[in-house]
Amino acid sequence: MGYLYFTRHGQTIWNAEDKICGATDIALTELGRKQAAELGKTIRAMMEKGEIRIDRILASPLSRASDTAEIISGQTGIPWAKEERLTEQNFGRFESTSPRNGAEFRAAKQNFIHSFDGGETMLHLSHRIYSVIDEIEQDTKETGRTTLIVAHNGISRVVRSYFEDMTNEEFSSFGIKNCQLLRFEFPEKRDIYGRAEN
Repeated sequence: MGYLYFTRHGQTIWNAEDKICGATDIALTELGRKQAAELGKTIRAMMEKGEIRIDRILASPLSRASDTAEIISGQTGIPWAKEERLTEQNFGRFESTSPRNGAEFRAAKQNFIHSFDGGETMLHLSHRIYSVIDEIEQDTKETGRTTLIVAHNGISRVVRSYFEDMTNEEFSSFGIKNCQLLRFEFPEKRDIYGRAEN
């Protein structure tokens, strides 16, 4: 029926320092801005060759994602807008800590209804992200538009889980590189449980 594209923002200061960003608003590094520009150039070249079609960009309001979206938009001419629900998960007491892949944090991410002592549960996160994708899927069905989401590593795992089965371990450990581009395909039909019908 159509595609959804997803990318993670460019490198941030805390990415470089191996700290957990979460919902904290951390700026891009110069490398991060270059990564965004390179992705924009790649998308533009693919569009010119007819290899990809993107009609709009929806971005997390956190500056690392919205700045990435703005840079991509500047390279491609694709209009972009902020979508509040695409904000990264609040990781509570783990925000600003390091290392990002420490054993305690990895274990905590497998507890889907725990709020990290003041943050947001995985289930609450999934609820708000799924609601965005539901709306994008409906828009794609009605208008034929294709959307690129520019957001965060934590959001990438929820987006993937919308389209593919994952174990708890696969879900909690999934992640992508800065400015890596993913493509997901919406099914023609879904059953009453929201699963793709073959």
